[in-house]
Amino acid sequence: MNNIMKKVQDTVELALFFDAECNYFYSVVTKNYQHILALAYAVKEINENPQILPNVTLGFHIYDSYFNSKKTYHATMLLMSTPERFVPNYICGIQSNLTAVIGGLDYRISGLVADILHIYKVPQLLYGSAPEMEDKTTGASFYKMTPEETLQYTGILSLLLHFRWTWIVIAAMDNDNGERFLQIAVPLFSQNGICFASIERVPMKIALTELNDLLTWGAKIRDKLMDSKTNVVVFYGDCNSMVYLRWLPYLSEQKNATNLLSGKVWIMTAQMELTSFLYQRDWDTGIIHGSLAFTIHSSELPEFKPYIESKNPSSTEGDGFIRDFWQQAFACVFPNTEADGNICTGEENIDSLPAPFFETSITGHSYNIYNAVHAVAHALHAMTSYRVKYSKRAQEGRLKPQKQQVWQLHHFLRRVSFNNSAGDKIAFDHNGQLLAGFDFINWIVSSNQTFHRVQVGSVDPEAVPDKAFTINEDAITWNNWFNQAQPLSVCCESCHPGSSKKVKEGGPFCCYDCIPCPEGKISDQEDMNDCNKCTDEKYPSKNQDKCIPKIVTFLSYEEPLGLSLGCIALSFSLITALVLGTFMKHHGTPIIIANNRDLTYTLLVSLLLCFLSAFLFIGQPQKLTCLLQQAVFGIIFSVAVSCVLAKTVTVVLAFMATKPGSRMRKWVRKSLSNSIVLFCSLMQAGISTTWLATSPPFPDVDMHSVTEEVVLECNAGSVTMFYSVLGYMGFLAIASFTVAFFARKLPDSFNEAKFITFSMLVFCSVWLSFIPAYISSKGKYMVAVEIFAILASSGGLLGCIYLPKCYLIVLRPELNNREHLIRRKL
Repeated sequence: MNNIMKKVQDTVELALFFDAECNYFYSVVTKNYQHILALAYAVKEINENPQILPNVTLGFHIYDSYFNSKKTYHATMLLMSTPERFVPNYICGIQSNLTAVIGGLDYRISGLVADILHIYKVPQLLYGSAPEMEDKTTGASFYKMTPEETLQYTGILSLLLHFRWTWIVIAAMDNDNGERFLQIAVPLFSQNGICFASIERVPMKIALTELNDLLTWGAKIRDKLMDSKTNVVVFYGDCNSMVYLRWLPYLSEQKNATNLLSGKVWIMTAQMELTSFLYQRDWDTGIIHGSLAFTIHSSELPEFKPYIESKNPSSTEGDGFIRDFWQQAFACVFPNTEADGNICTGEENIDSLPAPFFETSITGHSYNIYNAVHAVAHALHAMTSYRVKYSKRAQEGRLKPQKQQVWQLHHFLRRVSFNNSAGDKIAFDHNGQLLAGFDFINWIVSSNQTFHRVQVGSVDPEAVPDKAFTINEDAITWNNWFNQAQPLSVCCESCHPGSSKKVKEGGPFCCYDCIPCPEGKISDQEDMNDCNKCTDEKYPSKNQDKCIPKIVTFLSYEEPLGLSLGCIALSFSLITALVLGTFMKHHGTPIIIANNRDLTYTLLVSLLLCFLSAFLFIGQPQKLTCLLQQAVFGIIFSVAVSCVLAKTVTVVLAFMATKPGSRMRKWVRKSLSNSIVLFCSLMQAGISTTWLATSPPFPDVDMHSVTEEVVLECNAGSVTMFYSVLGYMGFLAIASFTVAFFARKLPDSFNEAKFITFSMLVFCSVWLSFIPAYISSKGKYMVAVEIFAILASSGGLLGCIYLPKCYLIVLRPELNNREHLIRRKL
């Protein structure tokens, strides 16, 4: 098929290799006829435009590859020979001026053509998939009109991740391109959390003699798809792979096979066209309803559709393909043929053909051919303009004019950049790859078997990474099987927040069990691989699905516990002060004189200070209060216990001194009791001073003891010194208790030893109980336990020692006399 639109001074020609007949069952692919019309339309548009290639006519040749290497090689050699005479590598005359070749739809055809063209440096523009050449140097002759293939892989991955489809079946044609897809896509998908229920290789080279093998394979993959829990199938194929997909429902004996296979989301790659062989004219197409497909970006050309609709066998000259196309597409025969069937009138409406047979709207591959022709024309225009400019300079005597050869067109093709009639920019990168992206479409099949393409997204390589993939979920029509709900495709249900994934032994990583997060950890998202700890300032929620900020807490007066302890301390302090006042008021009475007034007052003052020291523990810890708490508590309590010890020793010595001839009278003096109190107190003061000098207490924050709280506390600094203070105080208490216990039965009506014994029993019991209670408590309750121990032990001393005396002084004053005091019990 040749096309010369105007008689001008020069002629250049293009050659198109296209695939009209498929060797699969020797069927004609009528839809590919649009590729021819796209070429003719582009050439017509260029020749009618005086702004492009003025004084140059663009013509073309078209060759059918027949998917046959021998015929493809022969046709390529014809291009490099004199017309009408097949003499390889010999061109005579000016009739043939081959400029560029537009490669076949199938990558293998392009590779065969390239074997010859690269020798002559003739540019080849590929409108289909590109071959993987062993000799990388031949790649310089390729100009790929399809976007970068890896961009499609990342687009499919983005789509799967967007819908969270992690359990898929992947199928690829069993050829070099399909294997390359698997080698790149499978690791890429796996690294991003996608698992495969199965990976299938679809056979390509099928002849009639291998029909049974095809049916066997189809039944096998159909069974896998129907039995699989996955709802998503990624299908990497070529222009005719749709034929295999439409076979699947007819390879099953099950009545609902079509429905089961329709219950899959088919994700198809850009090379797959919606095509049908003639014998599939009446086959059901519901299997692809709702499918998602990447497609080569195309825009509607202003006059392309009317140009196609104007074509018919009687009005088209020089088109050697239209009559065959017409008979195949409309299932009719022309009167002058020997075949039987419905007669073709030539007036059939080309727009009425089903989309799998022919479309009047331009397809992605036709759009590539259209752009390829314009790219060559713009490159030729640039080269011609350069030659004219060069010739003018030569005429001026500065340069010698030279005729540019076809290999020089590469220089201008690599730099071509223009906007086509649809407004799309056409340009190549340094590798000869078209700078473009992919559209993402949704195939919709109507009840009358008509097809609609709805663009629902795109992949733009020039956008920023997080904006490269865009999709409009609301525009997608899912297969009826899903009731218009977004399909799910996972090996197992998602693990909810509060749990994490545990991969099943021996299974893919997408198949897992969900286990609750261990105590102290959370997961706040679905399908987390592991649970995470909260920061120190937060704690896990009850469901372990989020971290909750901890409450800052300390023993304060604003809460019932702190307020209660403060009130008790204040009450005991007032009672102690009242007792002290009573004793001072009656300081001359026999009962007070008999029990060493100095020790009595010292003990009462120390008990008063013990009660008041409780206030150091209540409130937010400060540096000063932390320093004073334990030291003041230890010293004051030591003074109190020392007083008790001194009173006990004094009672014992006083009884022993009453015996005739006793030498103990010289010990019954105030100096002895004062010495005991001073010595024992100084020992505790020394321990406390050492503590404050070496490792003093300090304000601290405890974030771990109480799960839901950040506790403000006083850190003891040295635990050893803390227990040393308690230990020394315990030693004094035990000593006092021991002495008082042995003196408890002394025959005295006012035998103070009995009360001291009981008071020290209470004191020791409180502090022995304090240690385990303190260790087992946490946070502010540790402080509360210590305050309680202080109040209970001090209250025990106050009550057991002084309440009996207050009873006699206030309520029974008649007993507070010398006669009663010295009375002995018989």
